[in-house]
Amino acid sequence: MPMLFEDDTPAPNPAKPGPGNQPEYTVSELSGAVKRVIEGEFGLIRVRGEIGRVSRPASGHLYFDLKDDRNVIAAISWKGQVARMSIRPTEGMEVVATGKMTTFPGQSKYQLIVDDMAPAGAGALMAMLEKRKAALQAEGLFDPARKKPIPYLPRVIGVVTSPSGAVIRDILHRLADRFPRHVLVWPVAVQGEKCPAEVAAAIRGFNALQPGGHIPRPDLIIVARGGGSMEDLMGFNDEAVVRAAAASLIPLISAVGHETDTTLIDYASDRRAPTPTAAAEMAVPVRADLLAALADLNARLSRSQRSLLDRRAQRLADLGRALPRLDALLASPRQRLDAATQRLGAALSLAAQKKRSTFAALATRHRPLALLTLTARKAETLKARAATLDDRATRRLERATSRLDLFASRLAPSLGRLITGAARDIARDRARLSQAAKRLDGFPKTLATLALKLDALNRTRQTLGHAETLARGFAILRVDGHVVTSAQTAARAPTLEIELHDGRLTVHPHGDPDSAQPGAPKPGAAQPGAAQPPQSRKPKSTPPKSTAAKPEKPGQGSLF
Repeated sequence: MPMLFEDDTPAPNPAKPGPGNQPEYTVSELSGAVKRVIEGEFGLIRVRGEIGRVSRPASGHLYFDLKDDRNVIAAISWKGQVARMSIRPTEGMEVVATGKMTTFPGQSKYQLIVDDMAPAGAGALMAMLEKRKAALQAEGLFDPARKKPIPYLPRVIGVVTSPSGAVIRDILHRLADRFPRHVLVWPVAVQGEKCPAEVAAAIRGFNALQPGGHIPRPDLIIVARGGGSMEDLMGFNDEAVVRAAAASLIPLISAVGHETDTTLIDYASDRRAPTPTAAAEMAVPVRADLLAALADLNARLSRSQRSLLDRRAQRLADLGRALPRLDALLASPRQRLDAATQRLGAALSLAAQKKRSTFAALATRHRPLALLTLTARKAETLKARAATLDDRATRRLERATSRLDLFASRLAPSLGRLITGAARDIARDRARLSQAAKRLDGFPKTLATLALKLDALNRTRQTLGHAETLARGFAILRVDGHVVTSAQTAARAPTLEIELHDGRLTVHPHGDPDSAQPGAPKPGAAQPGAAQPPQSRKPKSTPPKSTAAKPEKPGQGSLF
């Protein structure tokens, strides 16, 4: 048996010489040889670089890249090695990794198996981003006081993302599940050189829409992109994108990358969502929850109303039981009424006597002379007031007369202008009516002229029709329902259909095929070098498929 090495790859067998005395290797043998060379040359090494594209699947192993400004090396740490690491590697961190080089024959690539790593300072890319972040933060673009609240239920939502990715479908699906809203999608490139300019232009474009315009203005903007490496997300760290997000008058939610991805637009936006789906959840509430809450509030309101009415009814019943009986309440007033009734007669008599005494005392003071004096004084006062009233009435009448004269002087010119305008309108309408009557008088003559033209066109149509042509002695040949215009086609046809003006005939130019003898030439068939006599056989006629043609009208000649 051949010996197997540690990687279970058979050792190369150079005993198989090929052309030119070169040994032949199998693919596995060559991969194993390369693996042994790399692992032998780089048994234990330390590599300094910046971490990029960190991935940790469900298996627990850690896959990441080590890179500098020119090259990238794939690295991997097994689950047990990750648990013993002193730091948790994150994208953008500059580290010194300790491990050994090996190959992965299944994909023909080499990789670094990392046993341990230590931080070596911030990477160049992260340092640049931190510097940009500090400068923008110093300008106040990340100030929490300038962030706008997200509307509770926006009518229109603008989404800035790629139209071909899964992000827009996730957002639309989530919005449809929670609370369907009108969505406007502004397509942009979400990575590459065009990404910053297109994203900034999309944010400014949504803000430039006028409320109530042809395109509705969004109440909320979502800038979304799926996960990726830091290089893929660099477009959203651009200063132009950050400034456009900070200057947006419409509330903006940033949903760039996954939970662990952070870009500068997240600090300038009014709200950061860990994923695009979470952004859709932040944008609208759950309609079913709102309906359930509303139903719960209605039920609570109904229960509260019923409880209040029950308590008031119980309170009213309790107060009613505390009231005295009706007879007890009316007993004392009835007794007082009876006592007052008994005293009423004597009191009336006494009151009448007192009134008589008072009247007698007054009658002695009001003698006829005093009444005459009082009457004369009242008459003079009445005369003075009557004179004053006459003067006032005269002045008011004069003022009313003056105003009436003024109105009359204004009314006469106005009535004149109205009468003049009405007369002018009446004259214009009479002229129009006269013109319409003249046009109406000429309508029968026009109608008669048109009738004559129509009759002439109808006669022309009948004359040019194929029925009139057939009536003048012409015929139409058909083969299998198609019109024949060539003698060669008619000679090759076994059966001809002839249409005349009074019907159709079916003719066999080569004779009746049913009566021909085997081996004998068919009647009517052309013999080489011999003249063909005319057929004496009577052609078979078919019932006419159309009515006979109309006789030609006298006086109408042929146009052919």
